[in-house]
Formats: sequence, C-alpha cells, structure tokens
Amino acid sequence: MLSSTHRPLAFAAATAGRIAATPSSAAAIKLSAAASAPRLSAAPAFATSSSQALPFSTRATHSTRLTTPSPPAVRGPAFLARAGAVSPAAAAATTQRSSSSSSGAVPPAHIPIVDFGGFLTGDAEAKRRTSEELVNAFKNVGFVYLSNHGVREEQLKLVYAKSKAFFDLDLEEKMKLEWESPESNRGYVAPGREKVTQLVDPEEVKKLKQASPDLKESLEIGKEPSSTYQNRWPNHDPTFRTELMRFFDTAHGLHMEVMRSLATGLGLPSNYFDTFCDAKDHNLRLLHYPTVEKNLLDKDNQTRAGAHTDYGTVTLLFQDDRGGLQVKTKEGTWAEATPVPGTIVINAGDLLARWSNDVIRSTEHRVVSPPPSRVNGSTAVYPARYSIAFFSNPNMDSVISALPGVVPAGEQPKYPPIKTFDYLVMRLSATY
Repeated sequence: MLSSTHRPLAFAAATAGRIAATPSSAAAIKLSAAASAPRLSAAPAFATSSSQALPFSTRATHSTRLTTPSPPAVRGPAFLARAGAVSPAAAAATTQRSSSSSSGAVPPAHIPIVDFGGFLTGDAEAKRRTSEELVNAFKNVGFVYLSNHGVREEQLKLVYAKSKAFFDLDLEEKMKLEWESPESNRGYVAPGREKVTQLVDPEEVKKLKQASPDLKESLEIGKEPSSTYQNRWPNHDPTFRTELMRFFDTAHGLHMEVMRSLATGLGLPSNYFDTFCDAKDHNLRLLHYPTVEKNLLDKDNQTRAGAHTDYGTVTLLFQDDRGGLQVKTKEGTWAEATPVPGTIVINAGDLLARWSNDVIRSTEHRVVSPPPSRVNGSTAVYPARYSIAFFSNPNMDSVISALPGVVPAGEQPKYPPIKTFDYLVMRLSATY
C-alpha cells in the first residue's frame, strides 16, 4: 500500500528514465504531500466596495495587460503588486530557461486581465465593452485572466482543502475509484495514466507516455444526477460529494455567463449558446502535481502536463501560487501564465474554436517546473502544485458547426459539423 503522504515523486525504473503508462504503474511512483497546503491565487474578486473586499479582491482596469517587472495599473486594492511580477533578473532567467522548456519561456505580457464585473453587474454599455475585450483576448491569445468573476473565496478554499485531503489518501484507496472509460470520464486517474498531447493516434500517444509520462494525478467529476454515468466518490469525508457538486454548480453558472459574454462580443444574441450548453455536461477535475525531484523534472521533454489544447468550450482554471503553467504564443515561444491573485485563468477550447471557424483560438499550453522566481534555488525538489480545472463543454448531443457570421463570404467552413460527444470521446480515447 503506497501512501501519498511520504517521499518526493520518483521513478522506480530510474535507470530506464521512464514508467509504464498504465494505471498499475502508479505503484512505481512515490507521491508526496510534504509540501504545505495549496496557497490560492484564484481568490474571488466580486466585492462592490473596499469595505466588503476580500483579501485578494480588486477591480482591475478592463483588459489590463500583465507586464514584468512592473505590475499592471489597477483601480481599488492593489493586489496585483503581489501578483508574482518578477524582477528583471528573474525575468531574464525565465526567458533563458531550458531545463524543462527547450524553447525558453517569456513573461506573460500578452495575456490580458479582463474585469468581468462589468458584464456581471454593469449596464448595457459595460456589458458590451467587457464582452468585446473578452472576445478580443480569445481571438489574439486564447487565454485571459478574469477578475471579479463572482466565485467566493470561502468556497474555493474549502474545495482546495477537500482536494488536498483526497490526494493525501493512500494510493490503494484512490485506486478503488479508478477512471474507467472516455465515455464516462469519471474517477481517479493515477500518475502516468493520462498523457495530454495534440497527438490523436493511440500508439503514438503510448510511445510518448512511456518516454515522458505526465507527473500528475487527478479526480474527474461529472454532473449529477445522471442516468448514464455515475461519479466515483471516496468515503473518507461525508461532505466531500456535497461540496464538490456545489462547486460544480458554481462553475457551471460562471461558464454560462462567460458564454453569454462571448455571444455578445461576437455580435450574437446574449442567450445564443444557452440551449447548446445548459445540460451541465462538463468535467470538474481536481489536480495534484506531486512534489518532484528537480533532476527528474528538469530533464529534456519532461513535464508535469504535456503540451495540449483543451477540448470543450472554455476551461476555468483555479490554480495555487506555485506557477508552472505556460501558454504557447503566436511566435511559437512559451510564456509563463504567472498566477495572479484574485483572478482565474480562462482559455478557449477546441469546440469553441471550431464553432467560431478559428476566429477564437484554442491555444496550446503545458505545465512545467515553476519559474525561478518561485523556487528556492537551494532545494532539491519542486513543491507540489494543486489546481482545479472546470472543463466546460457543450451539451453532449449538441452539433457544433460554424456560427453565423464567422465564415467569410464565398468560403466554406474549416470544419465539418461534429457532435460534442463524438469529439470528446475521440480525444479522450487517445490521451488515456
């Protein structure tokens, strides 16, 4: 029985530099929760006055751009001064990184911060302006930091605590909840089981998985009730299911507002996507990237999560302050998506890109070692990283075809129509 409260992650087959990419191979990985509990960077920012503001709350200027080393200009509490903007020396070191990012990473100056409070609580003009900023961010980058998103800090802290307690369970207990199929996409995914990648050939993915397995574990949660598939719940905590499903509903509500804002920004009726996305056919993923020895993560081509795009409409990412998320730029370099307190990271997925005929970008991203500014240079290990990803999808029976107005006159859509279920199963079948 292997507990995830012990040693840093390591490969048993160290001489081969790889692990077998099967669920049982998790037994060859030594997990650790020795690092402290996750420190949040995604605290909510939906306060309406400074007297009501939570510790990380703010109202950032519309489409503020995060720069390094100077923090972006903001209105209200200046939490972005603590947003992880690094010194010039650290930025230079980040740019020159080659240990886990062969192309080198650049600071995230191109990722906008959009104040979503303008859409949630503003007048018609504020809603229009915010929606245009959100669409422009997705057109140009595919990623955005969203502030004033309305998710309460207390709820997020509780879900992080529940997540950490789950991953602290013995591996034997977690394996009782093992992920079963791409159709259900529910259950526990042990380290080495999944390899996120742009490849779709299962044999090619298998080779990549054996050479460079993703160093993470997750718990996948779907909607409830469901007459087709059932979630796989642990029994260590009687409130675990209730609180996770409550958070699922919170994230679904935010997702619907984001889709309404995107519809507005694309010149469509604000409720255009409602009937395509109201069935809650989403995936809530709790993620744990265990403590890992530097010499393992710093070797060529090794990542905590390989380069990939997401599959659905948008992903809502709540991450701690450890760092390591990188976004691929139009120029082909990797930019650090530095955690920004009070915001969540939102990125467009493949089905939204197909829907928009690639007007909106589904951008590659990956998780590697933390940037130098967030690591004690004398330590031999990288600390654990926790995140919560809400993969929003259209309804499983929705057929995704080009939206009105996105195909230039005289041209054909770039993609044929496809049902959500068929696309998701195709992609998941390859990665697992």
